[in-house]
Amino acid sequence: MIDTMEIVINGKTYTYSKNITLQEIYMEHQDTHKYPIILAKVNNRLRELSYKIAENCTVEFIDLTSSEGNRAHVNGLVFVLLYAIKKLFGKGANIIVAHSLDKGVYIQTSFKLTDEKLVAIKEQMKDIINKDLPITKLTIDRFEAINYFNEIGDVVKAGIMKYNTDNYITLYRLGNIYNYFYNYMPPSTGKVKDFDLTYVSSNGLTLRFPTVYVNDKIPKYVAHPKIIEVFKLYKDWAKLIKIENSVDLNRVVSTGKVSDLIKMDETVQSNRLLLLAKDIYDKKNKVKIVLLAGPSSSGKTTTSRKLSMYLKIFGLNPKTLSMDDYFVERENNPKRKNGEYDFECLEAIDLKLFDSQVASLLKGEEIITPTYDFTLGEKEYHDKMKLEENDILIIEGIHALDDKILTNIERNRKFKVYIAPLTELNLDNHNRISTSDNRLLRRIVRDNRTRGFSPERTLKQWASVREGEEKYIFPYQDEADAMVNSAAIYEIGVLKTYVEPLLYSIEKDSPYYEDAKRLINFLRVFLPIPADAISEDAVIREFIGGSYFHD
Repeated sequence: MIDTMEIVINGKTYTYSKNITLQEIYMEHQDTHKYPIILAKVNNRLRELSYKIAENCTVEFIDLTSSEGNRAHVNGLVFVLLYAIKKLFGKGANIIVAHSLDKGVYIQTSFKLTDEKLVAIKEQMKDIINKDLPITKLTIDRFEAINYFNEIGDVVKAGIMKYNTDNYITLYRLGNIYNYFYNYMPPSTGKVKDFDLTYVSSNGLTLRFPTVYVNDKIPKYVAHPKIIEVFKLYKDWAKLIKIENSVDLNRVVSTGKVSDLIKMDETVQSNRLLLLAKDIYDKKNKVKIVLLAGPSSSGKTTTSRKLSMYLKIFGLNPKTLSMDDYFVERENNPKRKNGEYDFECLEAIDLKLFDSQVASLLKGEEIITPTYDFTLGEKEYHDKMKLEENDILIIEGIHALDDKILTNIERNRKFKVYIAPLTELNLDNHNRISTSDNRLLRRIVRDNRTRGFSPERTLKQWASVREGEEKYIFPYQDEADAMVNSAAIYEIGVLKTYVEPLLYSIEKDSPYYEDAKRLINFLRVFLPIPADAISEDAVIREFIGGSYFHD
C-alpha cells in the first residue's frame, strides 16, 4: 500500500506521508513569504492549516497580502482583542466590531475606554500573540452551541444558530473562550503579529493592520469624523427601531412585518435626501455645481436623480453632466502595467476640456457637450447646454471629489457629495457586514441582469475595481460637504434571493469558487426578503430591477 504522496508547491514537487497536515509542512516554505503563512489553497480550495492532505495535490500557501489571508488575519486579531479585553476587565467586558474605517476596523467597547486602558489592551494582545496560543477549530452540535451562547449571554450568536439549519456548527476556541466566525481563522495567535490600536472615543478604537492595498506596513491613522458620524447616525436609528444585527432582521421577517420596515427605511432615506436638497438650496447664491462621487455599486445614479427631483421642489432646475463622457480618445488613454487600458485613473479624463466647459457654463455661455462612444473610443458632440438663472449643474464621476478637477472654479461654488452604502447592520457583535461585500452583491446582480455578465466575470473584475477605489475615491471622501448612506437596512435579505442562485452556478474548478462559497455562507445567515413592497424609486431597484429611474 502506497503511504506517500506528491505535493506541488511553488512549481516544485515534494514527497510527504499521507494525511500530513498543512501545519506540519508550512514552515518549510515560510521564507518565501514576508508575513506568517496563515492559510493555504489545496487544488484551489481554501483550507485552514489544520487540514490533512490525503492525495497528490497542488498547494499554495497564503499570508495576509491576499484577500483571503487578510480576512483570516483580521478575524484572528478580533479574537485576540476580545480575549485580551476579557482577561483585563472580566468576562462581562465585550466589543462590537462595527465597521471598516481608514484601512482598519472601528470597534466599540462595552466599557469606558481611556488612553491608559488602550495601552494595557495593546500590551495584553502582544503577550497573547507572543505566546502563540492555539486557535482550535471545533465542530459541535447546533443545539449545544445555542445553549452555550445563551449561557454566556450572547443571545445574538444563539439566534444565528437558530436560523442555521445545519446539524453541526463550527466554532473556534482561544483559551477558555469559544466563538463563531463565518470566515476562516489562523491556527494560532502568533500568526497575527501585525496590528496597531488607536484611541477614537471613550468607547471606540480602531484596529489597524496591513491590507492588500498597503501590504508593506500598517498605514498611519487618519481621522475620518464625517464617516464616523454617518455610521453613528444610522447605527443610532437601527438601535432605536431595535434592528442592530442579522438576528433582529430575521425576527422581523419571520413575523411578517418586513413590509413595514421597508417603508420606514425608505421614508428615512427620502427625508435625509430631501434635507440635503434643502441644504443645497440654502446655498444657491453661491453654489452652482453639485459634485457626486462614490465607489462602485453605491447607487449613485438613483441618488443623483432623486436629488435632482428634490431640488426641483425648491425651484431649482438641475442639469447633469457625467465625467464618463469626458474620457480622452482611446489612443491617448493610459494603460496599466499588464497592457490593459486604465479607465479609472484621472489621466483617462480630458480635464482640459472638462474644466473649460464647466467654466464656460458658469459664465452663462452655451456649450456643446460630448457623449463618449465606448465602442469607438471617441467623443461625439451633439447636445447643447446653457445654465439659466435657477439652473444648477450636477456632475457625477469617480473623480468628482478630487481637488485636481475644476481648479479654475472657487471652492465655495462647489458642493461635494459622497455616496456609499454604509451598512448599519452587523451579523453579530464580532462579525461585521463588509460594505465592500454589500456592493459586490449589488454588482453581481446588476451585471447579470443588465449586461448578461456571469458572476465569475464580475468577481474577476472586482479586484481591479477595488484597487481603483482605493486610489481614486476613498482618499478624497473627506472632501465631501455631505455624505449619503445609500444602504437599506433590509437589503441583504432582498439581494439574497437574486444573487444566491448566481453564486451557486460557479463550479468547484473555478478560480472564483472560494469567493462564491464565502458569500453563500454569509448569505445563509439571512432569511430571504421579497421585493414586492420596495418602491420604484428605492436605490436597491437600481440593481434588482423595476427602478423608476432606469427601467
